[in-house]
Amino acid sequence: MKKTILTAAVTGNITTLAQHPALPCTPQQIADAAIACGKAGAAVAHIHVRHADGRPSMELAHYREVMDRIRDSGLGMIINLTTGPGQRFIPDRENPALAAPGTTLMHPLRRVEHIAELKPEMCSLDLNTMWSGTSVVINPPENVRIMAQVIREAGTRPEIELFDSGDIHLAHALLDEKVFDHMPLFQVVTGVRYGFEATPQTLCYARSLLPAEANWGAIGIGKSSFGILVQAALMGGHVRVGFEDNVYLNRGVLAPDNASLVRKAVSLVEELGGTIASPDDARAILGLAS
Repeated sequence: MKKTILTAAVTGNITTLAQHPALPCTPQQIADAAIACGKAGAAVAHIHVRHADGRPSMELAHYREVMDRIRDSGLGMIINLTTGPGQRFIPDRENPALAAPGTTLMHPLRRVEHIAELKPEMCSLDLNTMWSGTSVVINPPENVRIMAQVIREAGTRPEIELFDSGDIHLAHALLDEKVFDHMPLFQVVTGVRYGFEATPQTLCYARSLLPAEANWGAIGIGKSSFGILVQAALMGGHVRVGFEDNVYLNRGVLAPDNASLVRKAVSLVEELGGTIASPDDARAILGLAS
């Protein structure tokens, strides 16, 4: 087995304080959680930011503070910033053509302003258009191309998030168009309702559609988190854990913190005979400059 890259996604923008009272929200809390995960074995910190009251944020100052604190830790973690906020539309009940309160849909350039400014090593790039929770996630291919251009100009490597097979077909079209100057990391997201089902069969199918030479990983949302982690590791994929995806260490047992999820993930990968990649290992695997 090649070395397995472990990503920690410590807060996301969907998980709430009601679901876990220790959800990291302030930049210091998010950075401290990521650093603790790095010490536990995570090579990559996937970063969303929030306001202190838990509301999702897109503030440049919040991203900058989190990045600076993680870099100052000296762990050398790869920082992967989200570009997910700004893609949700909630249709008005009386007139579905109108946006209801809670809609975040915005111009794609607004969604990558922090990438252009901060130039992280990696960032996410969602390809999905689907119903998700209480809203429609909308990522028109043209918007994806616009965002990908900004990401490329920033010297940032995209992590392509895939929620269903159509997303993979779009990824192949973008590769054919030379939208990416390097082969991206592909992240298969399972367990989101109306997307990829969190089963071994689905994960094998999704992997079969990806470029043979691609680096890829898989995420299980909620109760599927560790099952999909094991399946991905056995198939040679990379893995992710954290409060963005799942807040439980075991059935009915809240994880005390993100680092406990990372420690469990490390143990599972190593029990399978795998080796967890260090940040420098991850850079070599992904072709990032060290």
